Amino acid sequence: MRTDKYFLAGHSIPSRRHYPRVETPHEVWVYWNCKGREDTSRVRDLSTGGLFVETEEARDVDTKVRLDFLVQEGQIRAEAVVRHVKPGTGLGLRFTALTAEDGPRLTALVTRLRGLSRSRRAGSGVN
Repeated sequence: MRTDKYFLAGHSIPSRRHYPRVETPHEVWVYWNCKGREDTSRVRDLSTGGLFVETEEARDVDTKVRLDFLVQEGQIRAEAVVRHVKPGTGLGLRFTALTAEDGPRLTALVTRLRGLSRSRRAGSGVN
């Protein structure tokens, strides 16, 4: 393990993420299409910048993916690109395009999930 001045001084190293992710409940799923192959996967975490989908299907980094969410906020369609692959576990995807109508729906979904996440932590006594 590397020790550096941030750990020694009691500071954390800044995250590379531009958008904080929120863990999703088990009922958030996405239909996705990549190079003519279709799948439906559980969304493990989500932000306004991207998501992680559970799948055993590996895809190459930088491969384009089309996504369709059907959630209470309404249909959300997006284009994304594979940013990282965890073989046998899933894919990290970064959003590359959303329509003007879908952007606010995605933001509303992330906001709702963040509220659910806080409620679960508060109910378990974990902050």
